[in-house]
Amino acid sequence: MPMWRGRLPYERLLRSRTGRGVLALCAGALPALTFPAPSLWWFAYVALVPWLLLIRSAGTGRRAALDGWLGGTGFILAVHHWLMPSLHVFILLLAALLGLLWVPWGLLVARLLGGAPSVRNSLAAVVVVPSGWLMIELVRSWEGLGGPWGLLGASQWDVPPALRVASVGGVWLVSLGVVAVNTVVAVLLAVPPARTAGAACLVVGALGVGATALWAPRPEETGTTRIAVVQPGVVEGPGSIGRRFARGEELTRGLADRDVDLVVWGESSVAVDLSRSPETSERVAALSRLTGADVLVNMDARRADGPDRAGIFKSAVLVGPDGPTGDRYDKMRLVPFGEYIPARALLGWATSVGKAAGEDRLRGSGPVVMDLPDGLRVGPVVCFETAFPDMSRQLARDGAQVLVAQSSTSTFQHSWAPEQHASLGALRAAETGRPMVHATLTGVSAAYGPRGERLGTPLGTDASAAAVYDVPLARGTTLYVRLGAWPVYGASAVLAVFFAAAGLRYLRTPAPTRPGPLARTAGGSPGRPWR
Repeated sequence: MPMWRGRLPYERLLRSRTGRGVLALCAGALPALTFPAPSLWWFAYVALVPWLLLIRSAGTGRRAALDGWLGGTGFILAVHHWLMPSLHVFILLLAALLGLLWVPWGLLVARLLGGAPSVRNSLAAVVVVPSGWLMIELVRSWEGLGGPWGLLGASQWDVPPALRVASVGGVWLVSLGVVAVNTVVAVLLAVPPARTAGAACLVVGALGVGATALWAPRPEETGTTRIAVVQPGVVEGPGSIGRRFARGEELTRGLADRDVDLVVWGESSVAVDLSRSPETSERVAALSRLTGADVLVNMDARRADGPDRAGIFKSAVLVGPDGPTGDRYDKMRLVPFGEYIPARALLGWATSVGKAAGEDRLRGSGPVVMDLPDGLRVGPVVCFETAFPDMSRQLARDGAQVLVAQSSTSTFQHSWAPEQHASLGALRAAETGRPMVHATLTGVSAAYGPRGERLGTPLGTDASAAAVYDVPLARGTTLYVRLGAWPVYGASAVLAVFFAAAGLRYLRTPAPTRPGPLARTAGGSPGRPWR
């Protein structure tokens, strides 16, 4: 009779390689429910617990590494599921490769929480396990690996205490806190001797968040500005580019008597280079004269910046009553496969299985802060760039008073991506102490105040409309703007100390003595070794 027969169903699953693998994939996917659109923010604080407990029961390092890899693969698939229409089966390969980042994390969890861990190991896990997770978030935040989409701390975008924490240490500090709570809950469930210490950790953490909410520097409001967003919505069929532009014009004309200071169009709202199309440039300038405000459009067009810089750029361009003002920002960080293919010579075949970029876009050279006639200073980012905390931080350091994002999610209109993309504006606003306006061609347009609070009513994915937001301005800087991503450096130091201590323990542990050869007795049979 097989050993597992008669055991509970979940025990059978744990002892089955296939069943355990499925459990690891599902456990890793659970945190995806914490992001918009489900937005179960509270679930983030326990979403990792099943995965942690599964790794804890691995028994061997090989099994723990496999649980980490499969869980990481499930996490990437769930958080990036909306890319499937574009990448098809290629997303499976990407998820499997990125999932390898969780192999060391699985070994780390097993080392500290596997078997019957001591109270000391359990307390160390509360610090070390979140630090390991943050290193994974840091590595996969590299643009070439997909960028910082789905950072666990981003699930707390509408939780005021979490936004206050973000103003101190960015989304990185929020991620650390979320993973630490999950680790404590796993300790409370699985390590009875450490329950008192675990409960004390929760109390200390709650007090720390409370102190941050009360005493962290707050931006001081200094007035308001009125910013309009224009969202034409989905326009399909023949001539869609021209009809979409015409719809943007129509919506902008409706702002003529709204006393706005800036009108923002979404990503790829203009399909020609305005410097080569006087007619299109004049049409936008006419809108500026009509509304009494500059219009920030976004060009997705071929342009030549010298003999070695000819190609397609995505550019935020400010247009005034007399035409383009000369303020232009070229998108710096491009979407892998959507706007360029990494190592195209090797991975160019991706264009045959999905909607990967047929031609690589060109990159801008640096951030730009634009000056409006009334003295307002605006820092634009384009689409994917709202996910990068360092970009909005740099714009705030350069003097931007308002952050403006231009995006389009037409390909992913019916997924969770539009809501999740718009939610990033709240984090960027809270981190920098600067309001952020998120304008989309299609998707979700929204605005956030300098503390990350939502302003007014967002435009949903089904909207074809313009909206005006009274955006509060603020002065002063947050600790995150001053200090940068210090939680990442702290996590690196924690891991360095942990591995150094583990190395010292290994060196100080005496090697086990090997038994000497057995002596032969008079009769020739093995006996005790000679002394």
